Amino acid sequence: MQVHLFRGPGRVFGFTSDVSGANLPAQFAPWSHFMSVEMRQGESMAGVDVDECLADMQTFGVHVTDAHVRITEQALQHGERA
Repeated sequence: MQVHLFRGPGRVFGFTSDVSGANLPAQFAPWSHFMSVEMRQGESMAGVDVDECLADMQTFGVHVTDAHVRITEQALQHGERA
């Protein structure tokens, strides 16, 4: 799967299949495109759990980390309350 990585504030990163990053949580904007990579289940990538990332993208449409720690659900819940 083609995954686009975006950098938010500090050490926050967003992962999405949306090349524009429009589906990333607004509270971490502005997002800046960092890189695009091909991810496959079972493969490894420095700084991210690929299987966890792909599972989040399938469930939520995005995967969000802060200092390499998964914060996807917290980021999305915060965005829904805003």
